[in-house]
Amino acid sequence: MPATDRIATPPVLLSRSDRTAVVALNRPAQMNCLGARMLGELERVFSFLEEDNDLAVVIVTGMGGVFSAGADLNEVAALDAQRAIGFSRRGQALMSRLDHPARISIAAIDGYCLGGGLDLALGCDLRYATPRASFQHPGARRGIITGWGGTARLPRLVGDGAARWMFMTAERIDAREAYRYGLINEICEDAMARAERMAASIVSRWSPEQIAELKAEKKCRQFRV
Repeated sequence: MPATDRIATPPVLLSRSDRTAVVALNRPAQMNCLGARMLGELERVFSFLEEDNDLAVVIVTGMGGVFSAGADLNEVAALDAQRAIGFSRRGQALMSRLDHPARISIAAIDGYCLGGGLDLALGCDLRYATPRASFQHPGARRGIITGWGGTARLPRLVGDGAARWMFMTAERIDAREAYRYGLINEICEDAMARAERMAASIVSRWSPEQIAELKAEKKCRQFRV
């Protein structure tokens, strides 16, 4: 097929219904890796959603039975030191945007949730996973460490001991072990359906003001001594 006849597949799909937005990573052939194009599209989508004052819930998921295998390592390998710092800060800023003060974010996870993909899930308020999901920060095996906020968020969620084990061993864990650690909230056969049910419950019962109060209390607990 001539290049002019090809229809570009969007790397991120966005849908919205009843105060809930679904953001779906859409590069399944590349394991939904978070390369520059994917990051740019996520930045554009999150900027668009930030203008929607009526939005209560954002669900993040991946197409093709994969949440995300993390950063595109081919792109990472090509970065010099200065550009690597910029790439790290760009990822940190993107993950922080999930923690919107007036809405709940939910990760619906199937398949691989690795590296930067795990950082993306950690940026969400809730995480539902299928029995097929697996979780890993593989950086130690490659001589690198996540620069997208996972080193701060993972210990807050699972505790220092479990987080250090995951970072230092780079071992992959399944959904049952992730649930035991407290990394995910629930194991369910259809994580997306579970996330949509939770979203519907939030929309029907919580006002924007109540969501904002809940998020403010969450931040207070994180920094309380």
